[in-house]
Amino acid sequence: MNIIQATSEHLNHLVPLFNGYRVFYRQESNKTAVKTFLKERLTKKDSVIYLAYINETPVGFTQLYFLYSSVSMKPMFILNDLYIDKNYRGKSIGASLINKAKDLCRQKQYKGIIIQTENTNPAQHLYQREGFVKDTDLTFFWTNK
Repeated sequence: MNIIQATSEHLNHLVPLFNGYRVFYRQESNKTAVKTFLKERLTKKDSVIYLAYINETPVGFTQLYFLYSSVSMKPMFILNDLYIDKNYRGKSIGASLINKAKDLCRQKQYKGIIIQTENTNPAQHLYQREGFVKDTDLTFFWTNK
């Protein structure tokens, strides 16, 4: 397995994975919108996307966004997206992507990583195995409708 930080050159490898990720979360498939969204993230550099390959086949990705803690006055990441192609699950790809994100966090001396996911997501076991702890302080959300 090889994990790289994605650039605009990897856009065509990311689109099917990100589209699959959205479909997993019950969104309609829309590869055109996905491509536009990812191109903007990569161009503006407002996120870090790691892309996992096995034998030159893109098999998974994670996307980290930047946040700041006012109390600690330190930056941190939110791991908002993690997806592994269903044909490659159970091969430690998710753990490898998470560890790549942790390495970046350590390298930049950020406070830590927050993961946002549904309560029913089976990947919660993976997150706990990788040292993440449920945080009861993050319990409110407002939606602009």
